Amino acid sequence: MTTEERTEQPPTAGPGPQDAGSTDRPATRVPKYYGLKKHLLEMTDTLPAGTPVPPERTLAAEFDTSRTTVRQALQELVVEGRLERIQGKGTFVAKPKVAQALQLTSYTEDMRAQGLEPTSRLLDVGYVTADDRLAALLDIKAGGRVLRIERLRLANGDPMAIESAHLSAKRFPALRRNLVKHNSLYAALREVYGITVAEAEETIETSLATPREAGLLGSDIGLPMLLLSRHSYDAQGEPVEWVRSLYRGDRYKFVARLKRPS
Repeated sequence: MTTEERTEQPPTAGPGPQDAGSTDRPATRVPKYYGLKKHLLEMTDTLPAGTPVPPERTLAAEFDTSRTTVRQALQELVVEGRLERIQGKGTFVAKPKVAQALQLTSYTEDMRAQGLEPTSRLLDVGYVTADDRLAALLDIKAGGRVLRIERLRLANGDPMAIESAHLSAKRFPALRRNLVKHNSLYAALREVYGITVAEAEETIETSLATPREAGLLGSDIGLPMLLLSRHSYDAQGEPVEWVRSLYRGDRYKFVARLKRPS
């Protein structure tokens, strides 16, 4: 027998009749970080909010894994709102998310219904020129003046959302001045202009925190946020305001009660 004959391997047999019909699939490999994440979740579920989580170095040594694996597990728990990272201090067990029902109420009413004390910090107030889209939303001419009110919304002192409201300057003259006399925009609209918001269309999307937004909300840059756009109308169906609100995705969740149409 020649060397070529001795080393030649027989062809691999193809699948038999039973193999061809088999639906078996190889088991999905669970990433290493996922097991650590599950363990951390079980551990933190028993701890009160504000409890510090061991540093990455300690967790890596305890679970015999890399700090990269630990960092990935921690980051996912931060994104999900289970943990909270405070720059320069560390990672802590997060407070439960605020569960907000989707209904036509003000931020102040929403927070008080949750047993939280709402406050606001005015970030900016001034006039902007309406582009075609904003003009259509407020039913004014393109190029018209729009009052833009940007506020940081807080609950029990914690930043929750950045809200930017847009209203027609022509329909609500001197609104900027009247806001100083009233704690609530809706109160000013009702008491000064006789306008009550009767209905609204709200859209919820996701967005990633920019450096400015992260700084104001005390979150990480790129953290998922809930972006709400509300287009409000009065009882006559006339547009009152268009509001863009950015809520912390790790601190807030929305709840809707659905009813099957008759």
